[in-house]
Amino acid sequence: MKRPKNSTSDIAVALHYDGSNAPTVTAKGRDQLARRIMQVAQEHGVPLHEDEYLVQVLATIELGDEIPEKLYRAVAEVIAFAYYLSGRVPGDQS
Repeated sequence: MKRPKNSTSDIAVALHYDGSNAPTVTAKGRDQLARRIMQVAQEHGVPLHEDEYLVQVLATIELGDEIPEKLYRAVAEVIAFAYYLSGRVPGDQS
């Protein structure tokens, strides 16, 4: 989540990555909904990442849609870091 300098709202976007297909947008919201998305993520041990530019772009993607190819590298770096923090690798079911 990040608050853009010219905005008064918080934004959150949740992604799902199954280890083989492109990540999909599973939740997104602003303000109270954004805070709830982040709360649920924290409750489930999902790492959070703040990048105001990336979240603004991801927030434009429809729920259930895969991220566009132009975002693969940026999102891959975030997902790789999340896996590293959790001590897992793509495909782990733990």
